[in-house]
Amino acid sequence: MKFDTVIIGGGLAGLTCGIKLAESGQKCAIVSSGQSALHFFSGSFDLLSYDRKGAEVAYPLEEINNLSDHHPYRRIGVNRIKELLSQVAPLLENAGLHFQGDADMNHYVINPMGKLKPTWLTIDDFSIFDPMIGIPWTKIALLNISGFLDFHTRFVASGLASSGITVQVKYFAMDSFEKIRHNPSEMRSTNIAKIFDQETVIDEFIQRVNELSEGFESVLLPAVFGLFNSTVVGKIKRGVNKPICLVPVIPPSVPGIRSQITLFKRFQALGGKYFLGDSVESGTFQEDKLLAVNTVNQGDISLVADSFVMATGGFSSLGLVASPEKIYDPVFDLDVISHDKRVDWVDKNIFNKQPFMYYGVKTDAAFHAIKAGRAIKNLYVVGSILSGANSLKEGSGAGISLLSALHVSDCIMKADSKE
Repeated sequence: MKFDTVIIGGGLAGLTCGIKLAESGQKCAIVSSGQSALHFFSGSFDLLSYDRKGAEVAYPLEEINNLSDHHPYRRIGVNRIKELLSQVAPLLENAGLHFQGDADMNHYVINPMGKLKPTWLTIDDFSIFDPMIGIPWTKIALLNISGFLDFHTRFVASGLASSGITVQVKYFAMDSFEKIRHNPSEMRSTNIAKIFDQETVIDEFIQRVNELSEGFESVLLPAVFGLFNSTVVGKIKRGVNKPICLVPVIPPSVPGIRSQITLFKRFQALGGKYFLGDSVESGTFQEDKLLAVNTVNQGDISLVADSFVMATGGFSSLGLVASPEKIYDPVFDLDVISHDKRVDWVDKNIFNKQPFMYYGVKTDAAFHAIKAGRAIKNLYVVGSILSGANSLKEGSGAGISLLSALHVSDCIMKADSKE
């Protein structure tokens, strides 16, 4: 099968790259083994939330200049990042995802621990707060469905109380939820979300929330609405007579899965080919070019392309693997930046910055992958498999995925126009 570009990995970086290229008229394919980090989505995309010392960042574009020269943002360049930022909102909007926020200044959201967290873009289901004001309410009703264990109300209440907010936790039951309560493991966010796709359940839920929130300034609820129906949250907000604020829960993330599905549908609508549940197991290289890849499911049928993109993610997505001897890329055995000795991979203090979080595939200045010391001129690397960033400590993972994918997409299109 012949394509213009084959992308390996179907998470945020892979889908962004695929959508951008397909919008330009390219024939693209994505090979995805399954779930991506979007299933852990908290409702927000971070650009840069914390500096190198762990302090909150208010102005992420300014702080990028203080990052290491090896960081993906610095390698893309601040001026180039500013250009790419203008592409993010239209791409998401055209796919059907609506976000709030601005790269010039971070806003606050409530995290699963009840604390305020600085971030860049937040999906419009969630409430955002001005850093100069914070949470504007002093008396909040924190509601949860009886038996739903993945929403830690005690942590949320404790976090809010530390900010001087009075919080009362209330639990409630509805007959609709009893149908899925055969055992505790079935009371998961995705199962609950499917119940809310029924109109009659929403109306009953709104009535219960209004009763329980009497005398409070606002209502906090777990983010378990709108798995397949993006209008559910809007209907609840219109029906409840208090401001509604959703709080992320333990994955799987309902807004994250919906975002993944929405981007996937956009890619397919543009003519993209999506190989779901498949993985690349080998590639055919000729000097400094990758000619084709073979996947587990396609067998002897090779996927041939002019360009290829690695978007396989980091350790959590098995884009990088640690053996007793080395850190390696399991797809093409590309060169990886890491410490040679295993003892140097981790810090004994688990709360410190871990060295392995900065590891990733080595690339040249144009984000071409390096294999055996040679740049592969048509194989690009994007997202969290890139080296030089600790996205967990920085709050930069989504920004790196989006911006590196857009940057590489432009590089591919420019390279094609020269041929």
